[in-house]
Amino acid sequence: MATRMYAELAIIGGGTGGCAAALAAAQSGKTVIMTEQTDWIGGQLTSQAVPPDEHPWIEQFGCTASYRRFRQGVRDYYRRTMPIADTVDPHQPFNPGNAIVSRISHEPRTALAVLHEMLAPYVHSGRVRILYGYAAVSAETSGDDVVSVTVRKAGTEDGGEITLIAPYFLDATEEGDVLPLAGVEYVTGAEARAETGEPHARDGEADPADMQAITYCFAMDYIEGEDHTIAKPAQYEFWKQYKADFWPDQQLSWAGLVPHTLEPIRYSLFPDGKSFSLWVYRRIADRSQYADGVYASDITLVNWPQNDYWLGPIIDVSPEERARHLENAKQLSLSLLYWMQTEAPRPDGGKGYPGLRLRADVVGTEDGLAQSPYIRESRRIRAVYTVVEQDLGTECRTDGKAADYFDSVGIGCYRIDLHPSTGLRTYIDVSCYPFQIPLGSLLPVRVNNLLPAGKNIGTTHITNGCYRLHPVEWNIGESAGHLAAFCLEQGVKPREVRDSRELLAAFQARLTAAGVELKWPAIHAV
Repeated sequence: MATRMYAELAIIGGGTGGCAAALAAAQSGKTVIMTEQTDWIGGQLTSQAVPPDEHPWIEQFGCTASYRRFRQGVRDYYRRTMPIADTVDPHQPFNPGNAIVSRISHEPRTALAVLHEMLAPYVHSGRVRILYGYAAVSAETSGDDVVSVTVRKAGTEDGGEITLIAPYFLDATEEGDVLPLAGVEYVTGAEARAETGEPHARDGEADPADMQAITYCFAMDYIEGEDHTIAKPAQYEFWKQYKADFWPDQQLSWAGLVPHTLEPIRYSLFPDGKSFSLWVYRRIADRSQYADGVYASDITLVNWPQNDYWLGPIIDVSPEERARHLENAKQLSLSLLYWMQTEAPRPDGGKGYPGLRLRADVVGTEDGLAQSPYIRESRRIRAVYTVVEQDLGTECRTDGKAADYFDSVGIGCYRIDLHPSTGLRTYIDVSCYPFQIPLGSLLPVRVNNLLPAGKNIGTTHITNGCYRLHPVEWNIGESAGHLAAFCLEQGVKPREVRDSRELLAAFQARLTAAGVELKWPAIHAV
């Protein structure tokens, strides 16, 4: 018999959006139970170990106030706990990793510490309870409402189950796990152009199994003169010779493609003045910014083209196939490290960098890989409104801006950036305008009391490519948390909020008061 627990909001999944939702609901005075499969809340920020991907204006505008507090919390954490080098300008925004891709590139365990701090008042008061190591296994419904969701402790078959009962449920899992359990209508994979009219949608028929690559990220540093070579991975010989038809060379090489032009590009490990340095691309600790002796080396996060895994999906497949693809993805990442340690060409004509050291402590695992793979694409609800490329793509818009949604609940900005897919298709990377998040994309077409709180909103395969990034997922989760709280207070259903001019105005005023930006100033495309 499963234990029963009650709250006003049950958030299944403690990812980036889940944490933002829990904060919003708790700040609104609501009781929250949040579950998380891994040891770390935070999702792509922490257990997936991906530094934030953000837009060029993030320091001034273009995110929620709570996400801005998170960013400042990261900077404060380093200044509080680390001796910073005298050469670092205290008046400039601090970028811990001084990376190419992110203005706030930092270690995943730092993000975890900041999230714990932000949630601490509500956790300590008992308003928020977090259940670690639990995954959803079933749901009970009645008509168009979800009655309960049962979660199970990892590693248990009988017992270890908790049935969560709440008036509102938020699916903040990385793959939209609650949707099939609760019978919520959803889609996966790539829609057909004939279905959505999107210029970059799939030719021919839709393919629900055609999803973006996943990646098992890992952290490493470099100790010159030492040998930290790992044991040869079991699949190394396969990955050493593997080459996709759309790739210019073996995947384990310094060759790649420029995503938006598909022109060949040469990578290098360390900066050499000739190639694109992968070392500084997602560096999460730049040792030059700290006092001598704090870091023995820079630390870089490996989320690179070479360890994108696209040989099969992990969503809506058998448990055996899922396990096989997850293991293959791990083997690819370990093989990349082993190749770099033993065979990667060096500028001096030699081979291998044995001083590369896998930093398991940075990601909180024994094998050195992130606790979860980086999931770029989830199940997506069939929504009251589905965002399509025509709403924001620069090729589609003649007015020089993205669609202005009357029901905006936030904003975001990133290129439409799709990595190679399990349909063995190459990058889709196209320009778009800074966009809004329509409330309609958070509303299932039928179910009343379940809301998406992450990458599972009403987007397409194409538009998911720009709605999947950290600040946008945070905004989605935060708005979903506020929406559930608002509906509880008003005694209305989420779809009624969108359908009523008065309720919608009141809800948008609530978001604005909470620091959620609903519109962009006049800026250019990315």
